[in-house]
Amino acid sequence: MSGDRIRGAVAGLAVGDAVGWPAARHRAALHAPWSRRLHRELDAFAEEHQVTTLPVPFALNQPVAPLRIGPSDDAEWLAWTLLTIDRPRAEAFRDLVPSRPGAGPSGEAPAPIRARISVATALDNLADGVEPPASGHDNPHHFDDAAAIRAVAFGVLGRDPTEDAQVTNAGDGVLAAQAMAAAVAAGSMSGDVAAAVEAALDMLPADTAIGHNARLALSVARKAGDPFAAVPALDAALLDHVYSYGVGAAQTVPVALALAEAAGGELTRAVPAAACLARLADSAPALTGALTGACGGYGAIPEGWTAPARTLAGCCLPDLAGRDLIELLEGIA
Repeated sequence: MSGDRIRGAVAGLAVGDAVGWPAARHRAALHAPWSRRLHRELDAFAEEHQVTTLPVPFALNQPVAPLRIGPSDDAEWLAWTLLTIDRPRAEAFRDLVPSRPGAGPSGEAPAPIRARISVATALDNLADGVEPPASGHDNPHHFDDAAAIRAVAFGVLGRDPTEDAQVTNAGDGVLAAQAMAAAVAAGSMSGDVAAAVEAALDMLPADTAIGHNARLALSVARKAGDPFAAVPALDAALLDHVYSYGVGAAQTVPVALALAEAAGGELTRAVPAAACLARLADSAPALTGALTGACGGYGAIPEGWTAPARTLAGCCLPDLAGRDLIELLEGIA
């Protein structure tokens, strides 16, 4: 695999993570709880008084740095996966369980973390003695894309993500991880987005929700002929406007595949389009960035984006605060 494309996949995910509007919400977790409470009160005020000026994350008597453009949850979980990838996956996750005595690399209790519902539930399951694959199957969010984000680490190293995915996910959630790892591996190897998409489709049976949606999304985007032009059609054909969370793997991974292909593997065309799908903005831009970064390489990402996307904030995994994502990768890959 090309080292430049491996770095591109990792940095591309971080750039996509930073582009989505939820990144500022995640990074606001580094501020005092009262500031987020005040944000909720302002939102309630706007609702009550029918004010259309909506509050955004803000720093009141606190450092503004956390609210600057930068990566958040997805990049941190990718970094954690890269750092722990050689360990048995259930063991690595078990060290994140707060109630486990002696957890953590030095025997100390781990710092509190923030995670997707599937991961939080899996940690609870592991604490209760429920092992994989039951920890991922007996899980109200077994279908989300948490494992697909982590699968980028497996893809750049040419490894199978299944053991990792089964800790937190099942069904479409595991298929999404397998598809992302295969696509990133193919893109990193060849630089060809068509090969990456084909590798993903090979992992997605047509009779599954994610397999059906992937083929539908590709068809819709091909008809539109351009990633930005495809946004309204993808919204109409694919997005679930009923459920309260926009991290379903059967939506985010197909959108990433479709936009990456429509952009010809160009990150600068695909990621902004993914960010336009506001409902999926917590992870679809990151997944799109990983795919296009793998195909185009690190050198194709604008320097104005790579610089702020490299440094992790520690908003979800506090021990990673200040770590350089690319330097971390150099020591592993």
